[in-house]
Amino acid sequence: MSLVDTLRRWSVPAWAVDLALVVPALADALLNFPPPRDWHFWVSAAAAVVLVARRRWPRTVLLLTLPGLFAGSALVAPMIAAYTVARSERPAWQKQLALVLVAVGSFLPWPITSLPRETLSDITQHLIYAVMLAAGPVVLGLLVRTREDLSARVAELAELRDVERMLYAKTVVAEERARIAREMHDVVSHQAGLIAVQAGALQVTTKDPQTRETAATLRGLAVATLEELRSMILVLRAAGAGPTELVPQPRLADLPRLVGAAEVAATLRIEGHDPAARPLPEPVERAAYRTVQEALTNVRKHAPDAATEVLVQVGADCLRVSVCNAAPRVGAAAGGLPGGHHGLIGLRERAGLLGGRITAQATAVGGFEVALWLPLPRQADPQTA
Repeated sequence: MSLVDTLRRWSVPAWAVDLALVVPALADALLNFPPPRDWHFWVSAAAAVVLVARRRWPRTVLLLTLPGLFAGSALVAPMIAAYTVARSERPAWQKQLALVLVAVGSFLPWPITSLPRETLSDITQHLIYAVMLAAGPVVLGLLVRTREDLSARVAELAELRDVERMLYAKTVVAEERARIAREMHDVVSHQAGLIAVQAGALQVTTKDPQTRETAATLRGLAVATLEELRSMILVLRAAGAGPTELVPQPRLADLPRLVGAAEVAATLRIEGHDPAARPLPEPVERAAYRTVQEALTNVRKHAPDAATEVLVQVGADCLRVSVCNAAPRVGAAAGGLPGGHHGLIGLRERAGLLGGRITAQATAVGGFEVALWLPLPRQADPQTA
């Protein structure tokens, strides 16, 4: 960290920093010209004073410090001015020109006519010193400028990365919502189509006028429902959700096949589920299936050799799903499958839409557990029914 950056970190005003730089430049002129002082001293002193305007007019200040460098011995002021030009947002050729001007001013003696009287060794030493005195502040200014540009770039990249993560998370949520909507369309359109067909058949076969009117009303409502669903699917397709296919949706009955094909050491237990006595809502069963599917995928990615237990419990008012795997064996190779760490976002969105919740956390023994809780409608009393 440079001196200027340190002063800025301490909240020192810019004008105070400029005045502080004038002091060593004036001291340079005072020490090089003891009394009695002539015009060479005043030129060097003027070169030090103009440093107060170096931020606003860096190139002009550099040109004003050159007379003190050529005619006097003001080395500090031109070096500070060259550093300012190199650090500013100026074209590269201007920074190179600043280096050349300071180097030439440091190398040429005053008066210039004394140059032929110097030896080759003296000229070589003066040239080396002049290049070092000129290149030092210019290179330092370029380094500080590059550091500032890199810091700004890193901050911009961090901001873009956060925005990209947010957009990706929103994309995952949108895709999951679209998939849920497609699944609902498959079920509702199938059932509404059956209602329309049955109502149409009843309307044709019945002889009761009131029944015929009621059947016509039901058929009209079913057709209107199908039309609205078709409009919703068109919106989903326009949003990039993809086409909708009327295919059977996964249920709890499909879990044994899913667990068997998971390629992990998993066992399945389903407790309290009797489809004949108490069928569960299809969205609830699909949410349970998707949770087990995503959890087993994560086990296959990160702990393919770990023993895994899949437990599904159907209670009176809720459904619980737990997928818990043991700690992976030490030195075991993971599955090597890619992952974006966003799989649980869609599950949380699905559970939230159904009024439930899902948790995913490490266990005390080094494994991992994904738990889903979904509310169920109260089972009706048989006598009331």
